[in-house]
Amino acid sequence: QERLVETGGGSVQAGGSLRLSCAAERVTSKSACMAWFRQAPGKEREVVARIYVFDGTTEYADSVKGRFTVSQDNAKNTMYLQMDSLAPEDTAMYYCAAGDSVGWRCPPNTYLYHTWGQGTQVTVAS
Repeated sequence: QERLVETGGGSVQAGGSLRLSCAAERVTSKSACMAWFRQAPGKEREVVARIYVFDGTTEYADSVKGRFTVSQDNAKNTMYLQMDSLAPEDTAMYYCAAGDSVGWRCPPNTYLYHTWGQGTQVTVAS
């Protein structure tokens, strides 16, 4: 069964950067979509960025556009999230997920993703 493992979280000052990694293990067939979600205490889980695995098309939440970049290394079955200009409101548990596309797009809905990592904490101090 496929497993996703996130690494790279930590604590950083506002304005700093972090790079998250999501390694897919025991992959038998590639999922069309990989995505990063985050969940802050007391808030719903929200999509941050997603990537259509087969052509690299990416989409971002408005709150992170221009600051976060999602990428992939297909040879390593790994997805990355480069986070720059971090702000305190970016503090959350970050999860990677794998799912199927809807048409040719990767959906923002959590229920459409079938495999989840355990999460990695990102804390941004002001």
